[in-house]
Amino acid sequence: MNKSDQIKLFDFFVKNKVENFLGVPDSTLKHFINRGLEKNKITITTKEEEAIGIATGMSLSKSTSLVFMQNAGFGNSISTITSLVQLYKIPLIFLIGWRGYLSSDAPEHLLFGKIQPEILKSLGMKTQILDSKTWEKSAKWAINNISKGNSCALVIKREFHD
Repeated sequence: MNKSDQIKLFDFFVKNKVENFLGVPDSTLKHFINRGLEKNKITITTKEEEAIGIATGMSLSKSTSLVFMQNAGFGNSISTITSLVQLYKIPLIFLIGWRGYLSSDAPEHLLFGKIQPEILKSLGMKTQILDSKTWEKSAKWAINNISKGNSCALVIKREFHD
């Protein structure tokens, strides 16, 4: 997604009462994160598991949360997602950057990028891939999921022309 769409996505979530935005910075999500920093609504954490833990506490206090991360960080946080978020049915929106889905990405991203969709599927996590044409529909879908008490993932593909 381009800069304008990432800014609109952030503003959409704020307008729709997502109160907490936590995570580890990712260049794929840079415009989303920068918008949150401009609005003083982003909490940067040192690890994805830390963001998930804080967001879980906020969700338990009835405060809606979105956790953002790169797909490598998603891989690191699978145990936290399965043993905390999924086990206790914590409604969180995960916004995951997708590096490595194209062979032109950096080599360290290629394997995980290739298997990321299968990992999300194996976890049984409802997922939609965001793009410039359907991001608003997908964002509404995510809001609907957490309002029903379910976690879900929105995935943004890495663009190489920002």
